[in-house]
Amino acid sequence: MNTSLKQSQADILSRLYDMKRKQVEHALQQGNSLRCQVLQAEAEAISNALKSIR
Repeated sequence: MNTSLKQSQADILSRLYDMKRKQVEHALQQGNSLRCQVLQAEAEAISNALKSIR
């Protein structure tokens, strides 16, 4: 995979991760623990994907 494609994917995943963390924070404020667990799992998956391309 070329460097510019990796960087583009990393940028997209970083933005997705940031958005997902904001969703987690919002769910925490609402006291929705099940939604928090799901969102945290999604955030972790995005983080792992980001680590794998760096």
